[in-house]
Amino acid sequence: MIFVPLILTVTMFTAVNTYVIASLQESYGVEYDSAKDFVQSSLSDISESEEGISEQMYREYLVDMIICVLVILLFTALMLTFWTYTGIVTPIRRLQLATNNIKEGRLNFSIGQEGGNDEIGLLCQDFEAMRERLKANADDKLRQDKANRELIRNISHDLKTPITSIKGYVEGIMDGVADTPEKQEKYLRIIYNKANEMDSLINELTVYSQLDTNEIPYNCQVLNVRDCFDDCAEEISMDLSEKNISFVYENFCDKDDRIKADSEQLMRVIENIVSNSVKYMGKDTGGSIRLTLKDVDNYIQIEIEDNGAGIAKEDIPYIFDRFFRTDSSRGTRAGGSGIGLSIVKKVVEDHGGKVWATSEIGIGTCMFIILKKYEEGEDE
Repeated sequence: MIFVPLILTVTMFTAVNTYVIASLQESYGVEYDSAKDFVQSSLSDISESEEGISEQMYREYLVDMIICVLVILLFTALMLTFWTYTGIVTPIRRLQLATNNIKEGRLNFSIGQEGGNDEIGLLCQDFEAMRERLKANADDKLRQDKANRELIRNISHDLKTPITSIKGYVEGIMDGVADTPEKQEKYLRIIYNKANEMDSLINELTVYSQLDTNEIPYNCQVLNVRDCFDDCAEEISMDLSEKNISFVYENFCDKDDRIKADSEQLMRVIENIVSNSVKYMGKDTGGSIRLTLKDVDNYIQIEIEDNGAGIAKEDIPYIFDRFFRTDSSRGTRAGGSGIGLSIVKKVVEDHGGKVWATSEIGIGTCMFIILKKYEEGEDE
């Protein structure tokens, strides 16, 4: 843009100079070199010229130069106006409209990325990237709000069910329906179990709030794999036996294998997976759960397998997402907040491990967890 007027000026002056020389040749019959010298001498020192024609030619030459300059200025002004409007004014108006849309909360638009790689074009591209980021955040917030509403509905349902049962059995005791010590003991045991369900749900919500703010407390220590999981398996076995679910525990790890972990949080992981398997077992009798530990190179692999209803193939990639519940789980009486497996994933990954699952409908589900072994010399 800067060089256009300069090029035009040089071109115009060259053209006019040639025109004047040609006029001299035609009017006075002088040669080209003589005419050229004549023009140059009349421009350099017009006061010393004794011929009146030189002054006349100088004036004509000056008028032509002024006309050329005016034409060049006019053309340059038009070009500048066009460039300013298309390169600056139009994009700025587009940005202004986009700003108003964002102010009103409308993000489903595009300002385009015309303008090339100049400053205005880059500004438009950055603004478009900002709009896309804002839209992604807004969509994510909508999904989170929807998930939170779903969570509240699930919690309301899961709390209402045991509370209703507790009220019913307490009323039975108060009204004398449980008129024998056996019935009273049965009622009290049911009330106790329902209270435990509520306590478990509240604990899950507490962990979820810590998970959401990255405030899960960890007290990592070096743990012997056999000792840690033997105790955990014993507790799980006692709990499952009361629910008529068979439990098999196999530990193929070496007696000296160790991991660095928070035993409480790690046991929470195992209990959450087992609890999830029990909830969606899909059968009243014949249920079984197997806990297996394997020594795989520098890792400890934990497998928790059940023979439950299974998970659809298309749902497997999402089961560790917060609030996700499969269609089959929504139809069960077990309910569930949908945050248990997301807690599992968070805790395992915070321990530097990985978790995934395989499943087949009608056959069962197997959860896999790998944790790195502890080696001497690592920071404790």
